[in-house]
Amino acid sequence: MSLPPSFFDELRARTSLSQVVGRKVTWDNRKSNAAKGDMWAPCPFHQEKTASFHVDDRKGFYYCFGCHAKGDAIGFVKETENVGFMEAVEILAREAGMQMPARDPAAAKKAEERASLADIVEIAVKFYRAQLSGGRAAEARAYLDRRGLSAATLDRFEIGFAPSERTVLFDHLRGKGISAEDIVASGMAAKSDRGEVYDRFRGRIVFPIRDQRGRAISLGGRAMDPNARAKYLNGPETPLFDKGRALYNHGPAREAAGKVQALIVAEGYMDVIALAQAGLGHAVAPLGTAITEGQLQLMWRIADEPVIALDGDAAGIRAARRLIDVALPLLVPGKSLRFCMMPEGQDPDDLIRAGGTAAMEAQLAKARPMVDLLWERETEGKQFDSPERRAALDAELRRLLGTIQDPSIRSHYTSALREKRQDLFGGNRARQGFAPRGGWRAKGAAEPASAGARASFLAKAGATMQDEARLRESAILAGCLNHPEIALRLEAALEALPLTCADLADIRDKLLHQIGSPLHDQPGDAVTAMIAELGFDPRDRLGALGPVRVVPHLQPTADRALAEAAIREEMAKQVAVMGIWEEVRDAEQDLGGVADEGVTWRLKQASIARDRALRGISGEESTSQGGEQELSDHLSRLIAEEVWIKKR
Repeated sequence: MSLPPSFFDELRARTSLSQVVGRKVTWDNRKSNAAKGDMWAPCPFHQEKTASFHVDDRKGFYYCFGCHAKGDAIGFVKETENVGFMEAVEILAREAGMQMPARDPAAAKKAEERASLADIVEIAVKFYRAQLSGGRAAEARAYLDRRGLSAATLDRFEIGFAPSERTVLFDHLRGKGISAEDIVASGMAAKSDRGEVYDRFRGRIVFPIRDQRGRAISLGGRAMDPNARAKYLNGPETPLFDKGRALYNHGPAREAAGKVQALIVAEGYMDVIALAQAGLGHAVAPLGTAITEGQLQLMWRIADEPVIALDGDAAGIRAARRLIDVALPLLVPGKSLRFCMMPEGQDPDDLIRAGGTAAMEAQLAKARPMVDLLWERETEGKQFDSPERRAALDAELRRLLGTIQDPSIRSHYTSALREKRQDLFGGNRARQGFAPRGGWRAKGAAEPASAGARASFLAKAGATMQDEARLRESAILAGCLNHPEIALRLEAALEALPLTCADLADIRDKLLHQIGSPLHDQPGDAVTAMIAELGFDPRDRLGALGPVRVVPHLQPTADRALAEAAIREEMAKQVAVMGIWEEVRDAEQDLGGVADEGVTWRLKQASIARDRALRGISGEESTSQGGEQELSDHLSRLIAEEVWIKKR
């Protein structure tokens, strides 16, 4: 919203900076000269004992000679109240008795209606607060006393009591000239199907709900009757109250969070109140619903990484895990969540009452990142003892990763889940890794041949194939090391690439680890770090193979587009050829069994794949061809002789 310059001129004229600052500091009367608007105090932005914070009330600016903080009244409110620019302007305008300019007449009318409803809720807050000290609230006072709430806490949170009578508040509001329609519209009363109006809150301890600006927008209530249909009840949706975009204790928590740079998200009113009474005032709670996108955005405006502190029971764990699906699409760099699960059967209030503030702080210090709960949710209590079950896990993780909109966040989540999968299933990175577009790699280094396959053509050609596989794999890695920016673009495909040579797989893994690190400003930095990690320059080792050195498109001086095309071609060839050889090996092992046309189909498909893999590769730039020709001849013989048919 754009505000006219005249509005700011009037706001500055009506605002005394010394009065605004004076709410947060204690003036040093020896140094200050109020008559001249020259005020001094210890700085509210850093810990100090001397008065180095100076306010020039006439110019409307402040400056700290210690931490060098500076600004005007709007900036001071922004920093100390932890609010945005427009919110700071609204706070100062309200204190100065100024009306914020409306966008249009309709918006102005709507603002007036909301203000009127807020006045009704404010009257209800005061009415119910007074009822808590009456004779009808004896049971409620006893309950609050058992929960350990002090008189100061009751005042701070304005806790009240709604008597059981049907129209106590309604009659009180009507006596002030407020119409029945407005009372219902405010959410303080409801209308039955027969048109009868009655108090929405009856026989309940009442908790006022205020927005970030401190306006009373609704109420929450806890039933004193154990047989009540709802233990906790919030006011309905109104023009003033959108429960999916509001937080309990929003304003005070925002200010407290600005000092400690942290935010706690508890489950309900009593948890927030207990935390505040224990000195942890930077706590909020959703209002009777699962945390919504709107509430997440409000939390992230208060702190970059709110800690979700939910009960340690099954319901609390389910709520935390559901929140993951809401948060994943909204993640951006620097904005995330951590989860602090209470000990089993306890909530924050229970923990504080049992162990005090120290126990709660110790639990908060153990808060876990969201990726841990995501992995736990997808794997806990499940068995992955079959390829099908592992594939189902892979598919679900790919789906979840696909919901993350920010590519940087998605990349880091992919890496984290890859490591967790490796820990679960064992093996090394060369054999099991995660590629978000290609899935978890199920095939890696070639497995030892079985007894039935040792006499096959593959075993006889093994030495030749191993040499040529090494040559091709060396060429791919040499090109990637000479052009690390290409390796970064092809990270997922490189991760999934089947390699037969363990030492080359180790080079590949270290390259992937380094290029994915946020510690490197340039892709070339990853190669430097990799050399330090290995103790030698892998480019020298890979270039020792003559054919690798003579491929011009893989050299450091090669055009990037041509280099990428060459690397992609060799990678496609590696995948195709390794897949073909594995298929032929499996088919040959099956030839000793009952005739199966599936073997026929597999061999023919292998032949087609071989033709497709070799088509278009020039003899001049290919790193190897002899093995592929052997494979071609062998496949042709197997198909021509129909060796899958058992001879009589």
